Amino acid sequence: MARNDTQLSWKEALKRNVRAWRTIGRCQPKLFGTAVLPAVFDGLGPYVTIYLSARIIEELAGERNPGRLTFLVAVCLIASAAVLFGRGAFKRWAQVEKTCFYEGEEKIYMDKAASMEFALIDRQQTYDLYSQIMQNRQWASYGLYRDAYYLSDLLRALLQIAGGLGLSVTLFLAKVPSSSDLAFLNSPLAAAACLGLLLLIAVAAPALKNKAEGYYWVRYAEMARLGNRQFGYFFSASVDRKRYADMRMYCQNDNLLGPLWENCDSFMPGSAIAELAKGRMGLLAGLSRTLSAVLTGAVYLFVCLKAWAGAFGVGMVTQYVGAITNLFLGVSEFLELCGTLRANASFLDTTFAYLDLPNEMYQGSLTTEKRSDRQYQVEFRDVSFKYPGSETWALRHVNMTFQVGSRLAVVGQNGSGKTTFIKLLCRLYDPTEGEILLNGIDIRKYRYEDYIQIFSVVFQDFQLFALPLGENVAGRTDYDREQVWNCLKKAGFEERMSRMTKGLDTYLYKDLDKEGVEISGGEAQKIAIARALYKEAPFLILDEPTAALDPIAEAEIYGKFNEIATDKTTVYISHRLSSCKFCDEIAVFDQGAVVQEGSHEELLSDEDGKYYELWHAQAQYYTEEAVRVLLG
Repeated sequence: MARNDTQLSWKEALKRNVRAWRTIGRCQPKLFGTAVLPAVFDGLGPYVTIYLSARIIEELAGERNPGRLTFLVAVCLIASAAVLFGRGAFKRWAQVEKTCFYEGEEKIYMDKAASMEFALIDRQQTYDLYSQIMQNRQWASYGLYRDAYYLSDLLRALLQIAGGLGLSVTLFLAKVPSSSDLAFLNSPLAAAACLGLLLLIAVAAPALKNKAEGYYWVRYAEMARLGNRQFGYFFSASVDRKRYADMRMYCQNDNLLGPLWENCDSFMPGSAIAELAKGRMGLLAGLSRTLSAVLTGAVYLFVCLKAWAGAFGVGMVTQYVGAITNLFLGVSEFLELCGTLRANASFLDTTFAYLDLPNEMYQGSLTTEKRSDRQYQVEFRDVSFKYPGSETWALRHVNMTFQVGSRLAVVGQNGSGKTTFIKLLCRLYDPTEGEILLNGIDIRKYRYEDYIQIFSVVFQDFQLFALPLGENVAGRTDYDREQVWNCLKKAGFEERMSRMTKGLDTYLYKDLDKEGVEISGGEAQKIAIARALYKEAPFLILDEPTAALDPIAEAEIYGKFNEIATDKTTVYISHRLSSCKFCDEIAVFDQGAVVQEGSHEELLSDEDGKYYELWHAQAQYYTEEAVRVLLG
């Protein structure tokens, strides 16, 4: 069994849980109010009934005054009804807030991700931390949600202890007549011994339960996360319609739901945790329940002995038995919850490791000049770059200047550094060596949010959202509808949009709207191009913008390229060399370096160059007619 024997100190566990509650409070302040009110009714409510019931029994055993009995019964009924009403109403309110926090917790992580630098969120370690947080939450609700869930229970236990102390303190002050054989119960030592025994049992019971349910589950966490990943993967794979054609054609159902599924035994009857549940965990849980029963018996024994000896009447027996039983049940529950939260603190370590990830990029202070003439010049000056944790140079000694208003094509084989070049240009990463200048100033000196506003990018793995078409293009709910329409038209989406009955208000996909439309990869690419145009940035970067388009649609885009690019400085990344002819300059990347620069004709005339090699390697796959269409 995967083990994690690290046990946090109580001090460190308290520190982490307090921070968790602060984090929860900032995200959802109402949760604390809804935790307090149910705790008051749940923790103190039973004592109202206990106290009034004791008074009724005392009256029945004493004077039996009808008027007083009627009054006590009426008060007891009204008070009990009020307590039950409060418990029911506020408990439902609290449950709603707890359920809402399940989504609220997601927002905490979303806000963190939104504030992260791309270089940080792009790291595998960051993804692993987030993945562990989700796995811990899904298999046992460990993490922030558990702190939110048990907050009300913790407050209730504390109030239950306080109420029990208030109603039971006179038990130890009530004197047995000195003539009684049980007069020794008046001794402070006897009271201390009784309290010590009760406290020992009250502490031992939750300690055994924490050992049974908390300790072993924490040790099993790594195996549980693995099992959760496996179950999640096989379930999602079996119902994913994008994979179902392959599963049918290659009979993968039998494989996924056969031996592979059977080997995922993390939560099966024969798993390590199941064996523990039948053995040590079950034994400890049983001992915990036994001690709880012993505690109740000890309370009855002590109270009844003092009552038998004449220390108080039968009515007080009801009060003391109920109060002390609830008191020590409150102590047991409080200690049990403390153990649960101590175990949970180990998982909060992962949560806070993620939330504390620091942004490392230098944040400049200069404002990017907003030029109406779009006269921005970008220069790469001896730029080299390694991805974090890698020993291989993704780019090496790149020197290049972007001419304002020019069309630059970046070509090269897979892994040659083209996408890395764009990430550095957009400052998603900072160079390992060298510098990138905007109008002669290192881009690190500009405010990041200002700098990225001068770029519109269509990434190769761009993403659209299950939102209305217009919002996908504009990136906001309030937008210029005419401008969005013009951008879609420039991108060649006019014909498809004419078939959308709700126009710009048509939802893409069916995730959020059953009337949403499914779009093809090529259609999605046109929408992404329209989104880049709507931003109206002086630099337009297109990373394989026509990869999902058929030759006709691709030729249509190229035919409109001057209209699309207008006066923007355009960087065009492509594997298809035949589609770069319209660019003013072509930069050829190979193994992280720029090995050639020039126009299509200039590069093709160099028979020893990389461009000539790539061109003729691709040319064999084009028919004469296809080349004619692509090149216009």
